[in-house]
Amino acid sequence: MSQFGLGRSNPITVALTGASGMQYGLRLLQCLLSTDTEVYLLVSKAARAVLAWEMDLQVPAGARAAADLFAQRCGARPGRLRVFAAEEWTAPIASGSGAPGAMVVCPCSMGTLAAIALGTSENLIARAADVVIKEQRQLILVPRETPFSAIHLRHMATLAELGAVILAACPGFYHRPRTVEDVIDFIVARILDHLRVPHDIPVRWGQIVGEYAQRGGET
Repeated sequence: MSQFGLGRSNPITVALTGASGMQYGLRLLQCLLSTDTEVYLLVSKAARAVLAWEMDLQVPAGARAAADLFAQRCGARPGRLRVFAAEEWTAPIASGSGAPGAMVVCPCSMGTLAAIALGTSENLIARAADVVIKEQRQLILVPRETPFSAIHLRHMATLAELGAVILAACPGFYHRPRTVEDVIDFIVARILDHLRVPHDIPVRWGQIVGEYAQRGGET
């Protein structure tokens, strides 16, 4: 595998920003680490506040302490997860020479979306995304907002035209979800599909509809 292919030689960058829907981001992190993928994690200041509110998760300010917290929560093997501070400009992902093969912003706030679309590089999250775009790597943005304003939609269109994937947190229900976790997994499975990371989350249309038909339409 080339140095720019996904896998152990090229970590996937995951960024958590200050939108509601931290459950999506943490579940994605758990799934990636369960496959032994190496992950670079970025957590914005606003994301820390949302994590505390939505999940009662108090994330330490220090990068090393934060890495220990997330690694323990997600069951990561030692050395598979690294957390960078918001202004850690010496991080490899701040330069094209260290660009990741893929970056996922999940959940993606409208402020972060705007910063990426405008190329402000005001923090490491925006700069890392800017690097991914300029180096023509894979960028997946998972906005969790409703309704979208014309400003939001213009920024999304700009990023889509640059090759980013706008994967909004809009779960389907054809898989007959029974729990909140089932709804979360629908979106996480779609992200993993785009990253080409294997998973066994049962949300594929043909598989589910086929099984449903074989049962004679019984739930």
